Amino acid sequence: METKANIVLNAVPPYGHVIACEKWRNSSLIQSLKGGGVKILFENELGVTDFHLPNKSCILYVSECDIIAGNSYKRKLVRYRNASSSFQQLVLVENTRLSDQYFSAVQKFVLFDLGLTLLPVSGQTEASQLITQMVHGERRDNPFRRRTVSRLLDPLVLALVQQVPGVGKVKASALFQHFCSIQQLCNAAPGELEPVVGHAAAQQIHSFFHKPTAAGT
Repeated sequence: METKANIVLNAVPPYGHVIACEKWRNSSLIQSLKGGGVKILFENELGVTDFHLPNKSCILYVSECDIIAGNSYKRKLVRYRNASSSFQQLVLVENTRLSDQYFSAVQKFVLFDLGLTLLPVSGQTEASQLITQMVHGERRDNPFRRRTVSRLLDPLVLALVQQVPGVGKVKASALFQHFCSIQQLCNAAPGELEPVVGHAAAQQIHSFFHKPTAAGT
């Protein structure tokens, strides 16, 4: 028989709702979500996860303070990745003036070492806008046509890929028609990328994802 904790860890909120960890109750992020018409259900037993969304994705939020404080956020990310969950696992990371020098290291750890999807945000306001977009986007989606939850994240993932030098919206879209996930794209060889975006862009993309990471750059 499933315990309450196991049931909560796999709970999917109704359309228009988000299940949030109790610690977020008085945050500006929650207030912004409410302002965007999202209904909040608070829970104490989400484990390391911060939010459950109705499109069967979950979110771990890594704040500026988490990053600057040291490497403890990495242990939290590993626990998040290892959690036995049927949800698509997303990581929202604050990329601010103070945390910018550490961001490339965080990005490398989340994308390459853990194989998770990272979405950079400037703070809780932008995070609430992304979450609201995903929650309300679910309402417009046809549940009989949808096969994977990733379709709802396309605009967010496209924006992430467009951070690669030489990749605009057209090339980013072409890449995700060819590669099913950000992880496949990260691991693609230049020869696999070239038929999709051309020789020059293929080299830039491969260099971007495989360059050595240095703190402070």
